[in-house]
Amino acid sequence: MHRWKKEWGLLVSYGTTAAFLLDKDLLNDDPGALGGILLFVWLFVVMLMASFSVLRHADHLAEKLKEPLGTLILTLAVTSIEVLMISALMLHGNNPALARDTMFSVVMVVLGGLLGIVLLTGGLKFSEQNFNLKGVNSFLGLILPLSLFSLVLPNFTHSGGTGMFSTLHAVSLILMSLIIYGVFLAVQTRVHQGFFNEAGWSPNSSEKTDAHEPIWMDSVFLILHLIPIVLLSKQLAHLLDFVVHKNGLPIDLVGMVVAILILAPEGLAAIQSASRNQMQRSINVLLGSVLATISLTVPAALAISVIYGKPLLLGLSPTYTTLLAVTLGSCVVTFGQGQTNILQGFVHLLLFAAYIVLMFD
Repeated sequence: MHRWKKEWGLLVSYGTTAAFLLDKDLLNDDPGALGGILLFVWLFVVMLMASFSVLRHADHLAEKLKEPLGTLILTLAVTSIEVLMISALMLHGNNPALARDTMFSVVMVVLGGLLGIVLLTGGLKFSEQNFNLKGVNSFLGLILPLSLFSLVLPNFTHSGGTGMFSTLHAVSLILMSLIIYGVFLAVQTRVHQGFFNEAGWSPNSSEKTDAHEPIWMDSVFLILHLIPIVLLSKQLAHLLDFVVHKNGLPIDLVGMVVAILILAPEGLAAIQSASRNQMQRSINVLLGSVLATISLTVPAALAISVIYGKPLLLGLSPTYTTLLAVTLGSCVVTFGQGQTNILQGFVHLLLFAAYIVLMFD
């Protein structure tokens, strides 16, 4: 009973879900500019609470299973939210660029805003922080080619149309992404587990998991908190589209808001790790999130496009392509020496600021 008292957020989440699913007038009637904003804020806060609850239970599992499985669970929990939300939005929406905008927003929010805050947090408190260079190179070695294949290459193919993949290209990228991510997981959890731990780590340094700890309970609660997020995704997209069009805001803002909703819990975990001088864990969380987004979300979106015939625009504009290239290049420089400091943090925040400015241009 004591455990259930901590899960009061489930009542709020499922109550809100019931209200939006049962009362169609909440979405069908024109609430006006202010009413639409208030409804959106209500829904966003509820889904954000559920997202943080997912993180809390994933974090409990992470503590019991230790590194690198711990960080991997956090990453996959957040990525599952992203995949399920984008899948629901694609199946019920008419925005062929939404998946692309969300994925690019994830890249820029993580590698720009969150990474900048993490580097500033650690740099201001500890001056310089060390990390495992082999682990970072493993992440970047996959992020660079997969992001270019997914978000840039579609602009240069001809059979699928400008910015789109043909069925052959889509199926090929799905298989390639899933296979290479499977290989990466084997490297991260078995073959080269030490690449993703702090320097000086050894297999004997990790404590054994207590078999009697209630791992199954955290797993059940994690799933229970995921369900409202998925069920409310369509309603959130509808309200967000209404607010954006009603107030004349850029359509790219839809993808960024969805990305922030998905990444807020994971971003907080990365910042907290940096403040505890655990930069390697922060990097695992952030780069793992970007890699999982490209390796899992892109195949999910492509599969929906192929199976259900939904148009999917993946190719970025020339402006965003340039920003993506600069951001990935900056990551190579930032992580090239095995140490981080506040200067690099300011550089990545500058890139995120450029993304916001270009969005409104």
